[in-house]
Amino acid sequence: MTSLLRNSGLSVLAIAILSGCAVTDSNNQTDSLANNLAASPVLATPPKVNEQLTLKQIMANPDWMGLQAKGAYWSDDSQSVYFARQAHNSATRDYYKQPVLQGAASKLTLDQLHLADQKRGVLSHDSKRKAYIYQGNLFVKELATGKVSQLTRQNDAIDGVRFLSSGDIAFWQGEDIFRIHQDSGMIEQLANIKMAKKPEGVKDPDSYIAKQQHRLIKYVALQQDKAKQQQAYKQQLEKVDPTIASKTWYLGDSEVVSDLSLSPNGRYIVLSLINKDYSWRAEHDIMPNYLGQQGYVDAVPARARVAEDKAPGERLVLLDLKTHKKTDITIEGLTGFDEDVLATVKQENAKAIGEKYKSETTPRKLQLMQDWGWSQSAIQWQTDGSEVAIMLEAVDNKDRWIATLNLDKGTLNTEHRLHDSAWVNYNFNQFGWLPNSESLYYLSEETGYSHIYLKQQGEEAEPLTQGQFVVSDITLGPKAEFIYYKANKSHPGIDNVYRVNITTGKDEQLTQWDGQLDYELSPDGSYLLLNASRRTEPAELFIKPIGGQRKQLTHYTSEEFQNYPWQAPEVVAVPSTHGAGEVYARVFLPQGYDKNRAEKYPAVIFNHGAGYLQNAHYGFSGYFREFMFHNLLTQQGYVVMDMDYRGSKGYGRDWRTAVYRNMGHPEVEDLKDGVSWMAANANVDTDKVGTYGGSYGGFLTFMALFTEPELFQAGAALRPVTDWAHYNAPYTSNILNTPDVDAIAYERSSPIEHAQGLEKPLLIMSGVLDDNVFFQDSVRLVQRLIELEKPMFETAIYPVEPHGFKQPSSWLDEYRRIYKLFEQELK
Repeated sequence: MTSLLRNSGLSVLAIAILSGCAVTDSNNQTDSLANNLAASPVLATPPKVNEQLTLKQIMANPDWMGLQAKGAYWSDDSQSVYFARQAHNSATRDYYKQPVLQGAASKLTLDQLHLADQKRGVLSHDSKRKAYIYQGNLFVKELATGKVSQLTRQNDAIDGVRFLSSGDIAFWQGEDIFRIHQDSGMIEQLANIKMAKKPEGVKDPDSYIAKQQHRLIKYVALQQDKAKQQQAYKQQLEKVDPTIASKTWYLGDSEVVSDLSLSPNGRYIVLSLINKDYSWRAEHDIMPNYLGQQGYVDAVPARARVAEDKAPGERLVLLDLKTHKKTDITIEGLTGFDEDVLATVKQENAKAIGEKYKSETTPRKLQLMQDWGWSQSAIQWQTDGSEVAIMLEAVDNKDRWIATLNLDKGTLNTEHRLHDSAWVNYNFNQFGWLPNSESLYYLSEETGYSHIYLKQQGEEAEPLTQGQFVVSDITLGPKAEFIYYKANKSHPGIDNVYRVNITTGKDEQLTQWDGQLDYELSPDGSYLLLNASRRTEPAELFIKPIGGQRKQLTHYTSEEFQNYPWQAPEVVAVPSTHGAGEVYARVFLPQGYDKNRAEKYPAVIFNHGAGYLQNAHYGFSGYFREFMFHNLLTQQGYVVMDMDYRGSKGYGRDWRTAVYRNMGHPEVEDLKDGVSWMAANANVDTDKVGTYGGSYGGFLTFMALFTEPELFQAGAALRPVTDWAHYNAPYTSNILNTPDVDAIAYERSSPIEHAQGLEKPLLIMSGVLDDNVFFQDSVRLVQRLIELEKPMFETAIYPVEPHGFKQPSSWLDEYRRIYKLFEQELK
């Protein structure tokens, strides 16, 4: 559930608290690990722990673990790395510069920040200059000398910048686009776009009274003639006077600009327009803050619910700045643009209420692709501006198109259509042009796994990668010879970096890692910057020369954390009895574990959040508090399992879409298999198993206790979804369509519809200021349980907490209650 994850901060809590031991590559390291994984799972005895963990330490301000490096990126000359560090309760970040070859990181002072290399920026076509935006203003840097020039100093922030083919710089603010001529420094306004009706100009009298006025009153007629002459003079002057700015574009008052893109030659603008009345919220979408600063209840604006969020789609327009011609871009060139892709779903829902549905073709609502992880534009121009490719998606989530635009006619031509009967992934959508060619490269899940494809216009696409693994984070090398990428080839829970030769197709593994990592290629293509972690080692920064040895760059983990003997969970493959193949999970074993012990062990299954997230991997878990809590539970005699149930990330398209229109049911089947596996392999008593989780994990806790009441003896649901009709549209409509179209899916998938099945103790915990999963979700379920006369639940509220808790005292209170529940019900 990426939206849940994104808003809660759990994705950024893929905590990079850093381990302190230097490492080097070992070619045999990953291979031997993969061989071990292929064998039957044999659980190692966890290390003995001399010092018992406490909840107060685990849930304390996490600064004690170390302040990790965040947002690391390369310097422009590939010789240094920049990153930030921030204390947990600090309002500001500190920024650092770390040399690659030798020397310690230096903290940047406030007066040095404007001189630091910036992560975002655009290069000139000769790669000699870099333009970027800092603090809303425009700068340009000469890369050979390092000279930085500030081009603007104003309060109104600049929104975007690009180099033109001529070497001039173009930038835009709102709907105004400007050009800075490099030879003279003159600022020219290329376009002034107004979302308003075009002024009518001087009008001739058209009513009887007006005509009479002009006929009888000479002064009025004279003023009319003067106005006409002035208008004609101005129009003529605009045609012949080169010093006057271009004419204003009036595009009507019913829409607003959602996105814009200027061609590299400065001639064309592609606009995406959306209905001006569409809003992310309505007046009744509020969240009460009971602890307002003035002592009153504050009504905080909140998002709309999927049941009411009616996305209108977007409309594309092409502006030719040379001819001042506006062309509405048509969508008929998109394959399947008018298909009734939800016909089967609509027929099923109509039948359920005694009606019939007749399928008809009609143009679908479209919008620019909204990938939740990329930083690129959905509009990609070829270097010279002669070609443009646009990635579009259907609002119904069933199609993604890469289309080229005919700049003369304003028509789209489908280069690639990715159709998914469930939903097109909101990840794995990177694409672009190979420089100075007619070839596009892109990611697609069409085979069931995300892979790289190369397509020349008018020809069939060719895969550059193939296999049952996931490819992500592609980077075109500086010479366009290679495409670099991340993939989990050796094991779903192990990442490494690879590159493929675009011409020969030769694939090359560049790293030998045995955990999780992210990477960034240096500007000169010589190095990889790695942010890498292992199961008990939080993410650390490393430098990896292409073809050379890996070097650890940062050492920020506290000694207290490093020196503690944390148990590394075993990653196991749980056989599915429900036709799902293998379900990967992490298993923590009790201290002093004895597989032959007469008294079987109690157990806890943790359900990760987000739904579409991977947690059963060989890296350090983003759930760092839960990782420590699970270590504590093992010290108290519990077996603990984290499952990557169906719907989780890292296992391909079919695993992701297994929950389509049926959330909470395949996942509970997987949890059942997890309990059975622990009974057979970890000496667990199936009558002493509990479960817990937050966000999507809280939702899954509900579904398990409500639909399989004998599976778990107790459960704790944190910040949980109780009714999907009340969650947001971008996430929920992917999986369940929308309530007006697919009420069956919502009723089948929402815990509040199954609350009558509760039989075992349940703990519900929610933050009152949760603007992601509303506190109202829990309130509605509590009232439902009261009306159902269910006495076996308790609630805890946290008045100052959002979705991702901030205060250590709240974390401590929450987990004390969870621990108490398990101690009372499972032992």
